[in-house]
Amino acid sequence: MGHLPVDVRASLRLFAFYLANGTIDVDLLDGFDYRSALFQFGSSLEQVFAIYGNVLQVDTNGEVLNDGDAQYRVAQWIRSCCDPTYEVEPPFQAWETELHGP
Repeated sequence: MGHLPVDVRASLRLFAFYLANGTIDVDLLDGFDYRSALFQFGSSLEQVFAIYGNVLQVDTNGEVLNDGDAQYRVAQWIRSCCDPTYEVEPPFQAWETELHGP
């Protein structure tokens, strides 16, 4: 079994950095300090990475095609958790939020 392509690993690393730093899509999440809610319980953090991984697209050369889109969908999910009046548009599809595992 091979390793994830370098571009995918770089996207995951930067995503984790932005998430931990509180800077995922600063326009959408301005004024929301989501970190305590995400890091207090593992299931929220698990959902964040599931959405990111499910939405992320990679071409045949292993190059990431839509890192910004994947981060934005995560930001929408976070915003909906922090702001009950926020409506995710378009609504999440089941495949976007599906948890994969053994």
